[in-house]
Amino acid sequence: MKIISRIIWAVIFILFFGFALKNTQEASLRFFFDYEARGPLVLLLLAFFVSGAALGILALMPTLFRYRRDLGKCKRTIDAMEKENEAQRLARIQPPQPDSVVSK
Repeated sequence: MKIISRIIWAVIFILFFGFALKNTQEASLRFFFDYEARGPLVLLLLAFFVSGAALGILALMPTLFRYRRDLGKCKRTIDAMEKENEAQRLARIQPPQPDSVVSK
C-alpha cells in the first residue's frame, strides 16, 4: 500500500511539474487603484492556491477551538462519572458497619 501511494504521489508531482513548465509565460494581475502585479502564470496560480488554503484553515479555527473546548468538558464529565462509579463500587464492597451500642 505504501508503494502504491508513493507511485500516485510521484505521478501527481510529475503532472504538476509538467503543468508548471507549460505555463511559464508572463501574466499580469490588475488590482484596484491601477496596481499591477506581473509574474509567471504558474507562480500566480500557486500564490492564490496557497492563500486560499490558508484562508480556509483560518476559517476553520473557531470551530476547531470550540470542538476542543467541548472535548475537554466531556473528558472532565467522564472523569467525574468514573470517580462516582468507583465510589459506589467501593461502597457496595465494604461490609456494613455494626450498630454502635451506647451504654447508660
